[in-house]
Amino acid sequence: MRKFIGVMIMNAVLTTAVCAGSYLDELKKTDPEFAQFFAAFSQNEVVNENGIKLDEKTRHIAILAAMLGRGAVDFYPEMLEESLEKGVTPVEAREILYQAVAYCGIGRIYPFFKATNDVFKKRKIKIPLANQSTTTPETRLQKGAEKQVEIFGERMRDFYKNGYMNRWLADNCFGDYYTRTGLTVQQRELVTFCYIAADGTNEAQLRAHINGNNLVGNNKKFLISAASQIMPYIGYPRTLNIIAAINETLKDTEK
Repeated sequence: MRKFIGVMIMNAVLTTAVCAGSYLDELKKTDPEFAQFFAAFSQNEVVNENGIKLDEKTRHIAILAAMLGRGAVDFYPEMLEESLEKGVTPVEAREILYQAVAYCGIGRIYPFFKATNDVFKKRKIKIPLANQSTTTPETRLQKGAEKQVEIFGERMRDFYKNGYMNRWLADNCFGDYYTRTGLTVQQRELVTFCYIAADGTNEAQLRAHINGNNLVGNNKKFLISAASQIMPYIGYPRTLNIIAAINETLKDTEK
């Protein structure tokens, strides 16, 4: 009887995932055993684990960013469709895509533009979407530097004056991207954290943006929750490294 109830629960989880139009659709046909236990884990156990829950919209924002950081272009359209169903708006999805270029490079992200627009067209979302830029060529450096100060503090006030790369960070990374509307500064720091975390090769930058997240209100508990929620999509080794980096970087914080 207990085994029967367990199977019924797993089937219910899988059916819910499939009904949402998820990637589990095809897996249920070709690999039903895997689809069943992966759905039960990723869609139920992880999502409902006490102490690391995120609201569905935030969880999907994190997963989308992780898929961009991972370069998972084949999987991304499925997750984008699911994310739009879970409350992520087209503008938010596009902003997550755009900002990924600053952290992953156009070489990795370019295929995601077509993947995103194909999903938008399929769902009859009119493109191009409304502009979200708040800067001009004349103001992007100043506004970007101000955004750096807003996030990281006064020590960043004249950071852009110390070489061309620091100037590019101010006018391009922060002036062209972080000043845009469509995502809050907290959401922008979250997605940056997820790009870098999923990429798995930038320890120094990961720690810098763990700190940046904490400074804008995405505290230690929130970041561990985000890292845990993206684990099924990036694997255990990277997730364990991310959580270790969070604990070490924020060891003097309470949460």
